Amino acid sequence: MSNGFKDKVIVVTGAASGIGAAICNKFAQEGARIVLMDMDEEGVKAAADQFKTAGVDAVGFRCDVVQKDECRSVIKQAIDRYGGIDVLVNNAGITQRSAFVDTKTSVYRNVMEVNFFGSLHCTKAAINSLIKRKGMIIVIESLAGVSPLLGRTGYCASKHALHGFFTSLRSEIRETGVHIMLVCPGFVKTNLQTRALGGDGQVTNHPQSMVGKPTSAEKVAAAIFKGAQKRKPLLVLTPIGKLSYWISRLAPILYERLMARQVKEELVR
Repeated sequence: MSNGFKDKVIVVTGAASGIGAAICNKFAQEGARIVLMDMDEEGVKAAADQFKTAGVDAVGFRCDVVQKDECRSVIKQAIDRYGGIDVLVNNAGITQRSAFVDTKTSVYRNVMEVNFFGSLHCTKAAINSLIKRKGMIIVIESLAGVSPLLGRTGYCASKHALHGFFTSLRSEIRETGVHIMLVCPGFVKTNLQTRALGGDGQVTNHPQSMVGKPTSAEKVAAAIFKGAQKRKPLLVLTPIGKLSYWISRLAPILYERLMARQVKEELVR
């Protein structure tokens, strides 16, 4: 990536909206070629068409990352079209907000399938091309992947799994030249939260509690781009996010108590 990301092939999952769409926009502004993946077929095609109209080399694919064969097929099409992949952004995900005692086991399976196995499927499909081109994997993790968060046991479990998997994978493939950057945003204003699953597996109407002011997807994307340029291994965003990260590392029990106090309304029935 010594010459930046101009003409590099960037594959982004969950690209039709939110952080994924903002990442596509930022890398497109820097001259990258964009491959958009999203299970929202209409949304991802419309986003790709907008890029094309603006003169960006882009293509959109409908893909449910839970389906291994779909991931393999789309990644293959991207490689066939462009000759390879330089950056894979594992961004697609869902969230969950409900107390463990009120949550069906099926909800945990659903969240893990999308957040963890979706990233695994795409990475598995792209890894040989990434190694060949000494590329980069960017994983949109969360502060919930390195610290606890009340009322989101399923979401935290999936993000902790991502952290363990990709830090281990980074150790395995470091010598190949492939870089892995883990990104830990705090609370971000996107439509992800409006689709949060409740304990019954349906979208919840329970109000979201949060710490601090949510940041924008555009600010997250800008920080990710800078972090990718510097090949950072871990990117923790926002001042409150960085403070939370270090408290959770240095005084984990204190962090649990402070966090539980701040978001205790998550468990109000």
